[in-house]
Amino acid sequence: MLLCAMDKMSKAWGGAPIFKNMSLEIQEGDRIGMVGPNGCGKTTLLKLLAGIETPDSGAVHYKKGSQTALLDQIPHYEQEISVREVLQEAFESLRKIQKRMSELEALMTDSLILEKILQEYGVLQDAFAALGGYEMDSNMFKVVNGLGISQLLDNKFGHLSGGERTKVCLAHILLLKPDLLLLDEPTNHLDLNAVEWLESYLQDYKGGVLVVSHDRYFLDRVVTKVFDMEGGVIDVYHGNYSTFVEEKERNLLLEFATYQEQQKKIKKMEEAIKRLRVWAAQADNPKMFKRAAAMQKALDRMDKLNRPILERKKMGLTFEAGERSGNDVVQLEHVGKSFHRNGESRILFDNVNMLVRFKDCAAIVGENGSGKSTLLKIITSSLKPDSGSVKIGSSLKVGYLAQQDGFDDEEITVLDAYRQTAMVEEGEARHQLAKFLFYGASVFRKLKSLSGGERMRLRLAQLMMQDINVLLLDEPTNHLDIDSREALEDTLKEFSGTIVCVSHDRYFLNKLFDVTYWLEHGKLTQYAGRYDEARIKREELNQTLRSKQAENIHKNPARDKTIESERKTLVSNDISSREKKLAKLEADIAVMERKIALLDEAMLVEQDSSRLFVLHSEKMILESERELLYQQWGTMAE
Repeated sequence: MLLCAMDKMSKAWGGAPIFKNMSLEIQEGDRIGMVGPNGCGKTTLLKLLAGIETPDSGAVHYKKGSQTALLDQIPHYEQEISVREVLQEAFESLRKIQKRMSELEALMTDSLILEKILQEYGVLQDAFAALGGYEMDSNMFKVVNGLGISQLLDNKFGHLSGGERTKVCLAHILLLKPDLLLLDEPTNHLDLNAVEWLESYLQDYKGGVLVVSHDRYFLDRVVTKVFDMEGGVIDVYHGNYSTFVEEKERNLLLEFATYQEQQKKIKKMEEAIKRLRVWAAQADNPKMFKRAAAMQKALDRMDKLNRPILERKKMGLTFEAGERSGNDVVQLEHVGKSFHRNGESRILFDNVNMLVRFKDCAAIVGENGSGKSTLLKIITSSLKPDSGSVKIGSSLKVGYLAQQDGFDDEEITVLDAYRQTAMVEEGEARHQLAKFLFYGASVFRKLKSLSGGERMRLRLAQLMMQDINVLLLDEPTNHLDIDSREALEDTLKEFSGTIVCVSHDRYFLNKLFDVTYWLEHGKLTQYAGRYDEARIKREELNQTLRSKQAENIHKNPARDKTIESERKTLVSNDISSREKKLAKLEADIAVMERKIALLDEAMLVEQDSSRLFVLHSEKMILESERELLYQQWGTMAE
């Protein structure tokens, strides 16, 4: 069934058309990926579909009663509102029903209006159950833990970083469960575990999904249809991203062959017209002039094909390594670092050992907040470790690209910012910036007006001008479109120096990095191989450790007390939040069981019918809460 349709919609920005007379349809259950170069209008299209912006002409039609939500639309909350309260706003209608039910329960002692109250209460209870009211907490628990933001629930929304706010708003939108879910680069601020959870969540999502993303693995696993946006036109392809790439390449080759055939035909017609005019002039033959004129009219009326763009312009990246470094580039020995925030202290990592040698391509992966960026800063010497030592090799010339790289002065232009690093004449600077897709007047734009992708391209341009032999990169593919990511991959592959990179782009990781360091639970583990291989080895290692632990317990019953003591020590020092919550849920379930048993006993001896009804209603509510607790326990145990 049709969920949403754009009808001949046009939109211009600053007098320049973004797209014109565009039409498209989104069906219920569609999972669509929208791709295209930066600046082609993908985000604008999402805002038009969400109703945030209005079209210059045309209209958007929605299924009656449907709801649309856009991730890019970050709500403005009060500075002191908590993350928990932000997420609970997704259940606003259910919470109103719940509040009214509580009010009615308090009035049930009045026998004079009991029948009227029971009638309204029954209607509300049915609506509450039908809308999933008894699963509110369970659903929130599922999304919050999947996105890894459980530790933020009691934080103030106004105190969160930009990335944390984006994750909270993503959770809020997922809890809304709109009929049409619009996501603009949802994986940019997510770690690998959260990305994989989101993939699974969207695969089972019942509504329609339209996602703009440059994460090729994410698109492959989630979408079943691709909107390819370029030059103000959308072409629709059925299948995932890999299927789209193959199909588009075939279509482009066919279009190019058709274009070439037409060009041959045009050339032959032009030559024939030219010959007829020459012959007509030589023979002074009016009929030949008429034939030439008729052929020219036919040529002019011909619907001429545009030459297909077989390859779009990409960034002209070239890292030229200077003098080679020593064999040992970086060596970390027993390095530890703690993090202090809001009066609390937390150990990021401890006893970390790492050796990076000349020409290594090493990737660091792990959950958000595990300390990956901090580790890079320690390597650059911009941050001191709390313990351990850092040894830097000889003849190092380091180029560092930080994840949140800002500029000292946001009011200067792209050209001025580049020349501060490059120290070249304006003409040469503009020539160099063109390689990074800054053309014409765009070099005079102020830094504060740049998009995330444009800022990253400018930082890469500045980095190119440095004489470096070691690259330290923190999420370098964030905000880059797919063409720019491919250009960066090809350039890094040719780089003759050493690379250490933090990234959650699995395609990027698998293409370049032969050594993977996994940072988790404060420990850094090295795996030989690329990300997919490292992931398999990590799971095998964890399985082996679990098996050995089980075997030891089985074979050595006499050591049970020692093992139990060691286990308790380990749990007390490094117990996971999941285990704590499981224990709390089990305690809550036991309390709930006792309350229900007490109500059963009270109902057996109660003679007053109105009081009996109140007790029965309380029991139903407690049983619903108990069922919810069991669902949460089951989800966590799995």
